[in-house]
Amino acid sequence: MKDKTLPIVKQDPWLEPVADEVFNRYQRYLNRLAEIENQAGSLSHFANAYTFFGLHDCTKDSAYIYREWAPAAHALFLTGDFNSWNPESHPLTRLENGIWEIILPKEEYKKSLKAGSLFKVIVHSDLGVQFRIPAFAQRVVQNIETRDFAAEYYHSTKFKWAGDKFHFDHKAPLFIYEAHIGMAQEKGEVSTYREFTEFVLPRIKEAGYNTIQLMAIAEHPFYGSFGYHVSNFFAPSSRFGTPDDLKELVKTAHSMGLAVIMDIVHSHAIKNFNEGLNYLDGSDHQYFHPGVRGNHPDWDSKLFDYGKMEVLQFLLSNLKYWMHEFHFDGFRFDGVGSMMYFHHGHDGPFDLNKYFVQGVEFDAITYLQLANKLVHSINPSAITIAEDVTGMPGLTNPVDDGGLGFDYRLGMGIPDFWIKTLKEQPDEYWDVYQFYQTLINRKFDSNTLAYAESHDQALVGDKTLAFRLMDKEMYYHMKKTDHHAVIDRGIALHKMIRFFTIALGGEGYMNFMGNEFGHPEWIDFPREGNHWNFHYARRQWSLVDSPILKYEYLAKWDKAMLKLIGEHGIMKADFPELLNHDDWNKTLVFKRGDLIFVFNWHVNHSIPDYEFNVPEAGEYKLIFNSDCLDFGGYGRINESSRYFSYYYAAANVNRLRIYNVNRAVMVFKKIK
Repeated sequence: MKDKTLPIVKQDPWLEPVADEVFNRYQRYLNRLAEIENQAGSLSHFANAYTFFGLHDCTKDSAYIYREWAPAAHALFLTGDFNSWNPESHPLTRLENGIWEIILPKEEYKKSLKAGSLFKVIVHSDLGVQFRIPAFAQRVVQNIETRDFAAEYYHSTKFKWAGDKFHFDHKAPLFIYEAHIGMAQEKGEVSTYREFTEFVLPRIKEAGYNTIQLMAIAEHPFYGSFGYHVSNFFAPSSRFGTPDDLKELVKTAHSMGLAVIMDIVHSHAIKNFNEGLNYLDGSDHQYFHPGVRGNHPDWDSKLFDYGKMEVLQFLLSNLKYWMHEFHFDGFRFDGVGSMMYFHHGHDGPFDLNKYFVQGVEFDAITYLQLANKLVHSINPSAITIAEDVTGMPGLTNPVDDGGLGFDYRLGMGIPDFWIKTLKEQPDEYWDVYQFYQTLINRKFDSNTLAYAESHDQALVGDKTLAFRLMDKEMYYHMKKTDHHAVIDRGIALHKMIRFFTIALGGEGYMNFMGNEFGHPEWIDFPREGNHWNFHYARRQWSLVDSPILKYEYLAKWDKAMLKLIGEHGIMKADFPELLNHDDWNKTLVFKRGDLIFVFNWHVNHSIPDYEFNVPEAGEYKLIFNSDCLDFGGYGRINESSRYFSYYYAAANVNRLRIYNVNRAVMVFKKIK
């Protein structure tokens, strides 16, 4: 390549001082890709390791074949129900490159090795003798009595994907419903894939969301980890049901027009010996970095060595596995900000040197580029999202332009801003212009996924927006007939905060399950500290279903909000135009797309004949109003009123007069 100036540098002069480093980043990706293609023929074929490793029914060989990569092991033995857990009767043969294999003739083993058979691999190494779960196990189950985990031979019913031709339309707005299978029901126990399919999918569709982000899918031994301490990367969590149950969930969602993406955790892995990959072959450097570098200082977990071809193959194959076998439409990559730096994103504030040289984990960045290349080659309409707060340049630019290839980055600073505001500032001291600046403080050519709160803000020790706004009063004053100042304020601000976020904060929007209707309290999974109680690890749908409670107002608002934003293409509209900033009345007016938004954040200032500039003369119509009675407002606005601009000669502008009510947002559209 003669010209080392990549498109992301040409588009962003700020990167010109590091043009060579941007090119070097891209060149490292090209070199690794070439190495992969030389070894496997293509990136896609390289990612087929899940069809080679693990236990498989190989029809053409009339045999069951089990393979494991364990270069430091002295010997491997397969054991399980099929041989009465004999630890020595079925040794594996060592092949090249640390690969071990055993072939079991089907005629001999078809009666003993069947659906539901449990098995493990026994590893002899410098550590001694370990009973381990195979790295590529596709189903792992737990014995309720002994709490022990084992791989299970899952003989699929040959799930029929016929008719599943769903592809997400990237021209549509991205409205993500973040969900957790286990806590998706109101009952005090772990919910299932089937229950989610039957009871929750219709709710998500009805609420107006078009994409589901499923958390905690890969197997994890500790339920309370929220799925972020993964043990078995190729095994859908058996606590929710069978792999076919998960496939049915995805297929059903697709039939309803819903995309399904997976919260994928490739940033770290669980430390556990018995369940995970740690010391699988007896060494500390098989899948992870050796020594201290292999330990995450904050998460008590292990860090992958992305520089190893075998690790790249394991992780890339994992992505292809979920897409090919379960038809996931993409991934939200957890902990990208931690992956990209040796300091795990803590060494801010960031500058060009820290983005491209100092402390940068080059191998991890190359992996992310390869991952995006693979995912989008398998499914061009796939969605990939990066959890990163560091602002890595090029994160959402195409790989061939010098970027990392993600479709979206999480706007992680937005919920932090809202919580900080609510915690530290009384309403009357709010700087509403700062609200505006915070929400637009991003690169508009870099797709951002905006959200006011996610599961992070709902965890025990923190509070959801609804609970932070209304707290214990939610227990006593949520009846529609009960008027209470704290609840009225909370409902009004809950609507405004979410609407302000979706109108200004990004090109996509995300909500966590139940937060759309102000689900009370926090999330706390069963654990010893709460006496293994499920009370806070569930969703109380009865609250929003009740016609006598105010939760219904928030749910109606959320649905109407999505409909309005989607129909008018607001999230992909041009940069907003600020029309009025009135600090005394805590009012902001801005235009985005073909709509004009009026946000009045004031505690009590409701101003008749309030005036502000509009870009064009004509008649305007009020098309959306949070003070509407249907949304839990006071009904102070006459929605049949007509609004005509007038020419203000002194300033040579057109102006509009409205009744600007406090703690409300109104949306106007020019109709003539």
